[in-house]
Amino acid sequence: QVQLVESGGGLVQAGGSLRLSCATSGRAFSGLGVAGLGMAWFRQGPGYAREFIAGIHWKGESTHYDDSVKGRFTISRASAKNTEYTLYLQMNSLKSEDTALYYCAARLFGDAYFTQKDVNYWGQGIQVTVSP
Repeated sequence: QVQLVESGGGLVQAGGSLRLSCATSGRAFSGLGVAGLGMAWFRQGPGYAREFIAGIHWKGESTHYDDSVKGRFTISRASAKNTEYTLYLQMNSLKSEDTALYYCAARLFGDAYFTQKDVNYWGQGIQVTVSP
């Protein structure tokens, strides 16, 4: 089983920055460690459906961003042991429309982009609120 635990959310003023972290540990159902997982961040704003915003290929060789965050957000991961690493989302120039519940997600051998139905593991979500 794989565990995803987000941290780093909170309240920030518009124009400010936050960095989300997702501690990833365990072994995927294929018997591999977390090294075989493509990772992504999704978010769900009030009254909106959950949406993909940023992802990183399972080999770490490419990233993909939704247009709404391109140039402001950066996804990365810390290289670590086969059974654990940390995924990050650096969020700069935050806007009030970035207010949402942010989720870390993983897909076995995932590309840099994948949809909700492709997700194998979800984090519990963490709130980010951007005040005007």
